[in-house]
Amino acid sequence: MEGSGMLTGVVKSYNEKNGYGFITSDDGENLFVHYTGIEGAGFKTLTAGQKVRFVVVEGAKGPQAVKVALVDDQKDSAKD
Repeated sequence: MEGSGMLTGVVKSYNEKNGYGFITSDDGENLFVHYTGIEGAGFKTLTAGQKVRFVVVEGAKGPQAVKVALVDDQKDSAKD
């Protein structure tokens, strides 16, 4: 999947305290995501169930999502 361009998926889980979580891509692959891979200014976090877009790279322990951003500007709904 690496190098296949921008993909979409759903946040499976995210631990704010530890700064990482997992995204399930639309093709069913689970991908690691670290807070440093989340785009945007300020506090970087994700919430389970959010639709995101991202790029896959090969991390130290396998595929990892980077350049992660919310789809359809879900930023306001993330604060609920």
